[in-house]
Amino acid sequence: MDYYPLFARLQQRPVLVVGAGQVAERKVDSLLQSGAIVRLVAPELNAVLQQWLDAGRIEHIATEFAPEHIQNVFLVVAATNDAALNQQIFAAAEAAHTLCNVVDDLQNCNFIVPALIDRGALQIAISTGGKAPVLARIWRQKIEALLPEHLSDAANIAGRWRGKVKERIHSMSARRQFWERLFHSRFDTLTAQGKLTEAENEIETQLQNPPQQNGQVVLVGAGPGDVGLMTLKGLQALQDADIVLYDALVSDDILNLIRKDAQRISVGKRAGNHSVMQEKTNELLVQYALEGKRVVRLKGGDPFVFGRGGEELQVLQQAGIAYRVIPGITAGLGATAYAGIPLTHRKLAQTATFITGHCQADGSDIDWQSLALSRHTLVVYMGTINAATIAEQLQQHGRSSDTPVAVISNGTRENQSTNKGVLKDLPQLTSNAPSPALIVIGEVVSLHEQLAWFGEHI
Repeated sequence: MDYYPLFARLQQRPVLVVGAGQVAERKVDSLLQSGAIVRLVAPELNAVLQQWLDAGRIEHIATEFAPEHIQNVFLVVAATNDAALNQQIFAAAEAAHTLCNVVDDLQNCNFIVPALIDRGALQIAISTGGKAPVLARIWRQKIEALLPEHLSDAANIAGRWRGKVKERIHSMSARRQFWERLFHSRFDTLTAQGKLTEAENEIETQLQNPPQQNGQVVLVGAGPGDVGLMTLKGLQALQDADIVLYDALVSDDILNLIRKDAQRISVGKRAGNHSVMQEKTNELLVQYALEGKRVVRLKGGDPFVFGRGGEELQVLQQAGIAYRVIPGITAGLGATAYAGIPLTHRKLAQTATFITGHCQADGSDIDWQSLALSRHTLVVYMGTINAATIAEQLQQHGRSSDTPVAVISNGTRENQSTNKGVLKDLPQLTSNAPSPALIVIGEVVSLHEQLAWFGEHI
């Protein structure tokens, strides 16, 4: 390899920066974050650097560079637009056996700065040896998407306990197993929830009584279909899972994000065809968590919007299983946005209501009177089977038969289609609508043809 990778401790170490433009400002900013004592050489300072100087955060030691400025500094950064000056700075640093980086000039560098993923105590550096910095930044973004924000807290807590664990577990291999088990246990969930005191207590508990490998469950909303709408935290959970229990509405593109060696179990339900009963899904969640597995319950849309997420969490809570929830974009927000139908509009609708097209057999009657108000958007999930009843009840309770309606099929996906009409024709509009389909009723639907920007609209 062309470069030896290392992390330098710069706290209270002097660093020389030559230049005072925007590039120099970025370099100084990162050096200050590392705790370095920044000595600046430049004829004039930009506004930000001047503020830092006035605040006593940096030193302005000269207006013109001289080789003696390199004496007694840990490293040098040249960030001027004068190629000859930059080369002079590098030559002086080389003569003094001092590390030097000339920004965007690989030939005049004896160290380079990698693309950095910063999670506090956890840092990941990515470098192409200066050959393709943009490629390094692209891969930094890809890798960063997989790293949860709470890793910094987890690393800081582990650092505080490292000595104590070493005192109590003498074997190196046993210590490694302890930490691996800890980072995949309830400790991770507590840290992700921000319960840092409880997370530290969990370390003590596991040191005293190594746990039966109880796992955890993460309830993840997959969004309406477009893989780009999957949240970063949802992606991280899929990459960390041992088992994923997924619904029928989860798109193939999102299923492809699951870790390759994870077990996948379909527990999907479609109207009129319950392939796996809810009670069985609940049993599987508890069973796999008690076996010590990291379980993801992957649901289309958002798990708390007609997704039975609350029911499943109640079962987990009663079984004493650790869980957390990662929300997703519900179809009522995603599909309507992709169809160019705003749910609210100052002139057309001041309120919006999400309802399900069917309810439990012992459920209370729907308040059709309140749902039939004008200037009110009604979003109906799973409503195609009962479209005739919905249209009839709304009209009986005062909603105009000419109220605009839309049936959005495969919302946010490449094969999205929107069938538009009026309320009295809703049964016909839904009769052959591809599934999954969402019904939107209200004056805002009239904006569809003007604002539609994605997919096919009919």
